[in-house]
Amino acid sequence: MSLVEKDRSLIWHPFTQEKTADPPILITKGFTHEPAVTLCDSLTSLLPSPLRKFFFSDNGSTAVEVAMKMSYQWWKNQGYHKPLFVAFDGGYHGDTWGVMSVSVKSGFHDAFEKVVFPVLYAPFPDTWIEDDNIDEKEANSLTVLRQHLETNRHNISAIVMEPLVQGASGMRMCRASFIDKVTALVREFGILVIFDEVMTGFGRTGTYFALDQTNVVPDFICLSKGITGGFLPLSVTVTTQKIYDSFLNDNFDKAFAHGHSYTGNPVTCAAAVASFKILTDLKTKNNIASINTIHRNRIDKLKKNCKNVERARITGTIAAFDVKENVQVKKFKEKCFEDGILIRPLNRSVYLLPPYCITADELNYAYDVIIKCLNEF
Repeated sequence: MSLVEKDRSLIWHPFTQEKTADPPILITKGFTHEPAVTLCDSLTSLLPSPLRKFFFSDNGSTAVEVAMKMSYQWWKNQGYHKPLFVAFDGGYHGDTWGVMSVSVKSGFHDAFEKVVFPVLYAPFPDTWIEDDNIDEKEANSLTVLRQHLETNRHNISAIVMEPLVQGASGMRMCRASFIDKVTALVREFGILVIFDEVMTGFGRTGTYFALDQTNVVPDFICLSKGITGGFLPLSVTVTTQKIYDSFLNDNFDKAFAHGHSYTGNPVTCAAAVASFKILTDLKTKNNIASINTIHRNRIDKLKKNCKNVERARITGTIAAFDVKENVQVKKFKEKCFEDGILIRPLNRSVYLLPPYCITADELNYAYDVIIKCLNEF
């Protein structure tokens, strides 16, 4: 298959009616280019087979914005107007207007609460080690979600969620089986599913994507951050052939009229290709596993040896816990910084989100400092 043919099979181009468009022009600078095609081709080796159409943008917020616009227009292209979205309390999906609407319960967008569009929210059943109430919390969340679906079944385009971990609201974690139940429930009502894996993607949860720990495949997965190893801005919204086909028409009116100035930038795509090779290298896989092992060993000791810790939780390379009310968070940060550790608690949640190149000694030192400083309160 030629590069141009691969491009047409993988990449969804901005402001383009894909059915009638001429083949992309292959040159060394612009139009279609080898790094973009290679990146998409590489990602297909990690993603489940239905997710095969890639739309480029430049950051996590726009990746989710694209998924939301596509999901609404998918319905519109079939003659339906479905203006509502479903999301979870505490979810954070970015700062552009659409995703801000499904993030307003995160606490980051209170100033805009009166001007965002309406969203149906369900409680997020966050859990932790030795959580005795998780079954009850999940059941309540699913009950609220079902009520929303039954009342608004003809008006909902999609559900937007961070699978396994809500990052910005305090590394709140849920069980993979809950994601399965949510997906099954919304699909009873024919509603599309958007996974925001901007933070959880590329190994952060211990597998390449959080969806790998579930038994479902979403209609959209939104990827950014780790796609270039944080080196350059890039994001992709990946969807299915079924979604893509609904935008094909002999006229432009059903095309997805959306794009960004740096869409599929060749230098950024080249950085992502290089990052992909590092990510899939055996050494990186072993480092990810090692980080998880250290988290589990040290969090267990932290719980036993530090009276100021509660709600400890781990998913892959993410470890988090809450500090009790007697801990002065600002003073705790200062103490850690004096010992060479920069932390950034989210309210009372302290988390460790190390790069995959961290050494065992470095990560253990971070835990040593945290325990020492917490025990001073």
